[in-house]
Amino acid sequence: MLRRYLFEQIRSVTRNGAPAVDFSVPAGDPGLFGPDAVCWRIHQDFTAMMIGGVAALMLQALHPRALAGVWDHSNFREDLKGRLGRTSFFISCTTYGGTALAEQTIAHVRHIHTRVRGVAPDGSAYSAEDGDLLTWVHASEVSSFLQAYLTHVDPRLSGAEQDRYYAEMAQVAIKLGATDVPTNRAAMAAYLAAQRGQLLASERTHEVIRVLNSFTPRSASQVFIQAAYQLLPPWAAELLQAPRLGVLQQLALQAALKTAGAGARWALAPYGVAAIARQRALAVPA
Repeated sequence: MLRRYLFEQIRSVTRNGAPAVDFSVPAGDPGLFGPDAVCWRIHQDFTAMMIGGVAALMLQALHPRALAGVWDHSNFREDLKGRLGRTSFFISCTTYGGTALAEQTIAHVRHIHTRVRGVAPDGSAYSAEDGDLLTWVHASEVSSFLQAYLTHVDPRLSGAEQDRYYAEMAQVAIKLGATDVPTNRAAMAAYLAAQRGQLLASERTHEVIRVLNSFTPRSASQVFIQAAYQLLPPWAAELLQAPRLGVLQQLALQAALKTAGAGARWALAPYGVAAIARQRALAVPA
């Protein structure tokens, strides 16, 4: 069955070695947010989340201390797909999982963070438990997810709903240990502007970009990567020397994304974690 096949292909990216978890229990548990949350709507769009995830990785590579933690304590250069898959798994569990699963997932990541510390190339110390660094990672992710959704799914999402999204996701960031987390569009814009002074494109940054660009040009991943470049703020695109697409290239990219997005939404509608989580949240406990 084509629909099931496409779903399994998507799941191979988003799970990618993560443990099996059950999003269908316990009955009646809305999780941290519930089906009416804006994050439920945004995070269920596979294409937008992949584009936003790659854009977030590009932004994070501009922060020397944040990049040092990834550089020293992960194998992203050999398994970039795995890193994106683990991020997707965390988002799925905290957005759609039952309350216990969401809290356990956050606690697990906090435990991993206790071991991630060291010294960046400029001599500054870093720690994954640093509230400021956690806020940067969070902000680069959620701002990219939202922008990808506005660009490729629903540009009519209201300002109030966008603010709700930032407020919802701030709850997860705070549970992880982030500090001074932006909770609306104005605060997020001010935060990102304030960070620009410490961002730079180092040799390590360009190595991350090289790894991203190493995907074969005909792969679906390359479509997401090219879309992520177009999603970057102008200042970040300049630092990363993002490629500029001609008119025909832009049209081809838009067509590919439209097809990929429609196919993913069709495949995930009956099988995705959002559908399973909705049934769980609305079920009557035994």
